[in-house]
Amino acid sequence: MRVKTGIVRRRRHKKIRRMARGYYGQKSRTFRKAKEAVLKSLQYAYAHRKKKKGDFRRLWILRINAAVRQHGLNYSTFVYGLRQLGTEINRKVLADLAVRDPEAFASLVEEVKGVLGSA
Repeated sequence: MRVKTGIVRRRRHKKIRRMARGYYGQKSRTFRKAKEAVLKSLQYAYAHRKKKKGDFRRLWILRINAAVRQHGLNYSTFVYGLRQLGTEINRKVLADLAVRDPEAFASLVEEVKGVLGSA
């Protein structure tokens, strides 16, 4: 006896086409093109979830460097000074501090300068 796909194929196609909603042209209308586009977009999503972490780290470093340079230091010497202090504040918190609370960040920079001056 022959087995027909019945509703199975329709469900599978609908699932893919639902994921392709908002894509241009055939990519949202025809199953084959939609499937190709959806698979590619899922690959991008996976890869960029990993990439996002590096992107944010880069942004934090940039912000810290910009804030530290206003106080006459550069990023690498600042981080070295933090290590000498034994401070374990991560880059995310440092960048947030530099943007939201410049006074507290300035006092931290002064502490680092004190350690670097005595070393």
